[in-house]
Amino acid sequence: MANQISPLAYVHPEAKLGDNNIIGPFCYIDKNTVIGDNNVMQNSVTVNYGARIGNGNEFMPGSSISTKPQDLKFKGEETICEIGDNNSIRENVTISRGTASKGTTIVGSNNLLMENMHIAHDCVIGNGCIIGNSTKFAGEVVVDDNAIVSATVLCHQFCKIGSYVMIQGGCRFSQDIPPFIIAGKEPTRYCGVNLVGLRRRGFSNEQITLIHDAYRILYSKGILKEGIEEIKRTLTITPEVQYIIDFVESSKRGIIR
Repeated sequence: MANQISPLAYVHPEAKLGDNNIIGPFCYIDKNTVIGDNNVMQNSVTVNYGARIGNGNEFMPGSSISTKPQDLKFKGEETICEIGDNNSIRENVTISRGTASKGTTIVGSNNLLMENMHIAHDCVIGNGCIIGNSTKFAGEVVVDDNAIVSATVLCHQFCKIGSYVMIQGGCRFSQDIPPFIIAGKEPTRYCGVNLVGLRRRGFSNEQITLIHDAYRILYSKGILKEGIEEIKRTLTITPEVQYIIDFVESSKRGIIR
């Protein structure tokens, strides 16, 4: 089906559009943009230079995709912003394109990005995430699949957030948040395993027990390396436990305690 483009929208002649997109009034589509099929852009959506957008996404008014990075080191180098499929991108969400550091900002598929949240340059957001109102990710943050981040969360650059976490609203942190847990309080710290979230996602009692045992051991030690060694020595190394081990061992900023 043909695209439905409002006469009040601007689409650059070099923009590449697929089929069956709806582009509402006062939208702005820049050059060097690629938009797939079946996307809906309500009024006043801005798709900036370097955007690569998949299929079936919905963009609410005021959202701005592939914006120029808020990084003084950015000198206009050729970078892009990739958006996957079936995302709901709500009002006034801003997503920057990459810098020379990585070249690409990536948002996966099936995410809900709530009103006024920001994804900075070179971030990598996985699939199935829910990011709350006014949450801000600084540059080069990585968020793994199925994370839930509540409203007004401030995340320091270069942090990593693991899968299946639940982060309490209003948190501020500058260390990594490992998978399967609830993080909250002030300062942000480990508040137990995300039992409700894991059960909703179909994790078995056996899987949840092993995850709980891994964190009980890990956080009982003053030195994380000792905890990891004991986990390897005493627990069955399922994919979930291996993910925890890999996450902690590869953490550059350290994990919340």
